[in-house]
Amino acid sequence: MMLYGLWSRYIFPIFVATFYLFLYVPLTVLTIFSFNANKLRFDWTGFTTQWYRALWHSTEVWHALQTSLVVAGASVALCLTMSSLFIFFGSQRTVRRMLLLFYGNLALPEIVLAVGLMSLFYFSYVPLSMTTLIAAHTVLGLGYVVPIMYDRYQELDKRYVEASMDLGATAWQTFYRVVLPLLAPSLLVSALLVFIISFDDFVLSFFCASGSTQTLPMYIFAMIRSGSSPIVGALSTVLLLMSGLVVLIMFALPGRKRGLW
Repeated sequence: MMLYGLWSRYIFPIFVATFYLFLYVPLTVLTIFSFNANKLRFDWTGFTTQWYRALWHSTEVWHALQTSLVVAGASVALCLTMSSLFIFFGSQRTVRRMLLLFYGNLALPEIVLAVGLMSLFYFSYVPLSMTTLIAAHTVLGLGYVVPIMYDRYQELDKRYVEASMDLGATAWQTFYRVVLPLLAPSLLVSALLVFIISFDDFVLSFFCASGSTQTLPMYIFAMIRSGSSPIVGALSTVLLLMSGLVVLIMFALPGRKRGLW
């Protein structure tokens, strides 16, 4: 009993605090030194925003950002469309059986998934491009979206669907006018989740994109390989703020308070 009290009062809180310090102290240091006037970034010489100005005027950064937004947006659209149609129009027995495949997608290391998809594209004679990158991110996103959408769909009151059918609505009309509005909070949360995963992903982008397709994580990796640059710190801080903003929006959604997801 004394050991349990010692663990719950002192050891466990200290462990949790150390864990969070390990996570957030490097991010804090990165953010602070992104305003450092010293180009070598080893010591503080003064406050400046020149690296953010250089980042703003960099055409390469804007091109990489455009690529990341296109890939993430296309992945979100494909994941939501495919998962919604699969769950509603597929037989429930088939959906339940295949659900394990989507959970397995999450259990696989991402490097294994990336190498497998690259091999599939290679043996199918499909050249690597932005299309293959979108396909890879869609496969990854489906592992998150399908279980979320399936659980939410199982919680819906099926009497709404039955009433729509009894009133003469077709399956497509029921799907569009009844099911989709009820799934809207889960759709929005799934979209934000897939967008974050796709926007920040590096492994799949590295293996499944062509040499001319460069996302922001790939651009950061290329800059780090060529040497330390303060622009990397500024860009990483901006990405951190964008991801944090999306997470805050996700937790501020009213559907979460009502228990819809």
